Amino acid sequence: MDAAWIALSLSLKVAFWATALNLVLGVGAGYALARGRFAGRDVLDAVLTLPMVMPPTVLGYYLLVLLGRKGVVGAWLQDHFGITLIFTWQGAVIAATVVAFPLVFKSARAAFEAVDTQLEQAARVLGVGNVGVFFRITLPLAWRGILAGLLLAFARGMGEFGATLMVAGSIPGRTQTLSVAVYEAVQAGQDDTANLLVLITSLTCMAVLLAAGKLAPGRTAHP
Repeated sequence: MDAAWIALSLSLKVAFWATALNLVLGVGAGYALARGRFAGRDVLDAVLTLPMVMPPTVLGYYLLVLLGRKGVVGAWLQDHFGITLIFTWQGAVIAATVVAFPLVFKSARAAFEAVDTQLEQAARVLGVGNVGVFFRITLPLAWRGILAGLLLAFARGMGEFGATLMVAGSIPGRTQTLSVAVYEAVQAGQDDTANLLVLITSLTCMAVLLAAGKLAPGRTAHP
């Protein structure tokens, strides 16, 4: 039971930080592609959406190549700061961030594209700067779609397995998330532990999906 709660707390921490990173990265990319007009826009959109359809193990391999001690980023972090991301919970956060990124990116882009640009233009005519227009007009009108995407990304981060296992491994109490713990429990024949972990994961993800459905753009609450 203690191991189950430790795995749950680690999964929540990984999902939280992955969602926080995607709040900045996904929303920024979504806004840039929703409002920007530049050559290669469609190609960039496809590249940013690629983690949604690419096998998680392939993403994990790419991250290993990039973040490993012989990788471009991993070697630089090790040489200059003494930081190692492989087989750490921070590595699990990066894996979950990459896998869940398209959920935030696509939701944010759709939400921004649904905002009437005439409202933004009217605010600029009244003397509001671009930053003010974003935080006072665009973001308040798009927040429901963005939050729905963030909730979906949180649920995806909670359930991430393939990339996390390859990048962070399965170290109990350090990098063993709920999904990895389920796999280990099944492999060890610990059916009771596996059933408990599956129940916790299912209930948590169901609650997040219900909340995301309530926040979907255009969804009206029934009395």
